[in-house]
Amino acid sequence: MVCLVQPRLARNRFRSGTRSDFHTANELAEMSDFPGERFEVKIVAVSASVKTSQGLTVPVQATGSKAPDCVVVPAIGFKMPEPLEAALARPEIKDAGIVLRQWARKGAMMTAACIGTFIMAESGLLDRQRATTTWWLVPVFRRRYPSVSLDESQMIVKSGRFVTAGAALSHMDLALWIIRGVSPKLASLTATYLIVDSRPTQSAYALSDHLVHSDPLVQRFEDWARTRLKHGFSLDDAARAVASSKRTLARHMHSVLGKSPLSYFQSLCVERAVHLLKTSDASVDEVAARVGYADATTLRNLLRRRLKLGIKEIRRTA
Repeated sequence: MVCLVQPRLARNRFRSGTRSDFHTANELAEMSDFPGERFEVKIVAVSASVKTSQGLTVPVQATGSKAPDCVVVPAIGFKMPEPLEAALARPEIKDAGIVLRQWARKGAMMTAACIGTFIMAESGLLDRQRATTTWWLVPVFRRRYPSVSLDESQMIVKSGRFVTAGAALSHMDLALWIIRGVSPKLASLTATYLIVDSRPTQSAYALSDHLVHSDPLVQRFEDWARTRLKHGFSLDDAARAVASSKRTLARHMHSVLGKSPLSYFQSLCVERAVHLLKTSDASVDEVAARVGYADATTLRNLLRRRLKLGIKEIRRTA
C-alpha cells in the first residue's frame, strides 16, 4: 500500500499526478498480464479536510495505526522561502512529523518530493541521511537542516529507507522509482505511456543565477570566474579578486550552492562548452581551449561526468 500524506494545504498537481502514475501502472499491469500485487493508493491526512493551493477540497482518510509499505509526502503550496518557512511552523506540520516518525519506526519506506522534502526534514527523519530537494530552495534547506547531507544536483536520492526527489515534476520520477522497485519492466512501460524521459539530475534545469544573486560574495566570484574560464582556475586569484579569504569564499560557496569554488568554476566551464557545442561549428579541441582545457579528452570526460552525455548527444539536442 502507498500512502500519500497530505498536510492541510496541498499542491493539487502532485497529488493527482502521483495517484494517476500508480493508477496507470495498475492498468498496464492488468493489460500486459504482469504478475504480482497491484498498487493500492490511499490519500491520508492529519486533519479532517485538505484544500489544494487552488482551493479545491481533497478527499482524505485518517492516518490510522497500520503502517503502509511506502509513504509519499507530496509538496505543499508554498514555493518561496518566506511563506514556506511560515507554513512549516504550522501545527499540522508538527502533527505530520509525529505520524511520519511512527511509520518510519514500523519499517515503512519513506519518500518525499519537491517541497515535501522540507516536511520530511522537519520531522527529523532525514538527519544524517543523504537527500535532495527543490533546487531554488537549497540555501533555505541547508540553513534549516544542517545535519542532512544534501545533494541538490540529483533528481532522486536514496539513503537507506528514505528516498527524496527534486523539484516540480520530480514527483513523476519518484513514482516511477517506486514502481521500478516492484517491476523494472512495468516502470519502463509506464514511463513510455506517460511520455516521461529519464532525468537522472536536476542540475541541468537549475537556474544557478537565481541562487548566485542571493549572496554578493558569490556573485562577485561568478563575475570573476566568467571572465577567466579560458585561463583556468586559481583559488588564490579568486579570493584576491573578490576581496575575501579562501576559507570565507569556500564557506559562502558551499552555503549558497553546495559546491566548492573549483566545482562551480567547472560548472561554468560546462555551461559555456555546451553553449558553444550547440551554437557553433567549433571543433571539440577549440571549445576545450575556450573553456580552459588543454585537450578535447579532458573536456569530454568532464561533460560525461557532469551531464552523463557525450558530445554527439549534446549537439543533437541543439
